[in-house]
Amino acid sequence: MSADLIEIPGYVAGTWAIDPAHSHVGFAVRHLMISKVRGHFTHFEGQIVTAEDPLKSEVTATIDMTSIDTANAPRDEHLRNADFFEVEQHPTMTYRSTGISPDGDDFLMEGELTLKGVTRPVPLQLEINGFGVDPFAPDPAVGARAGFTATGEIDRMEFGISYNGPIPGGGVALGEKVQIIMEIQAVLQPA
Repeated sequence: MSADLIEIPGYVAGTWAIDPAHSHVGFAVRHLMISKVRGHFTHFEGQIVTAEDPLKSEVTATIDMTSIDTANAPRDEHLRNADFFEVEQHPTMTYRSTGISPDGDDFLMEGELTLKGVTRPVPLQLEINGFGVDPFAPDPAVGARAGFTATGEIDRMEFGISYNGPIPGGGVALGEKVQIIMEIQAVLQPA
């Protein structure tokens, strides 16, 4: 399928930098088998290259694992240690797209996630929220911003994050599946 068959209102081809001040990279994991704990990373960067043919677009991102924030400092410190992310040896997590295909009204982005020294394929559901003028650009007449939502799920065990604790009466403290939720705003870079 080519760009002739894909209509994206206001689509702009170019190279975009993720704007961390207007973006969110978060996750949710089942806790104590009864609820979900959510968290996010406060430091990340990335580049999106929107190609003339949208299906040939590419994404790369790097997340600073030390910047994890679950609104609980002792838990965040535990997540940084060897039981979970082992940030002293693995300070970053990276994602690199390998392909994009239509999926209903949205898209499926195939890619590779590297976490704790392990690389696995991780597909993300991709929603293009829009393209528009960048009111913060030095020259708004040529500046542009784009918005995207990406969601997916990983099995933390596949990345060597196997820490868990039993809970009284049965069950475990943490689920194995981790939901990924990203709201990304990107800024068009000068050509």
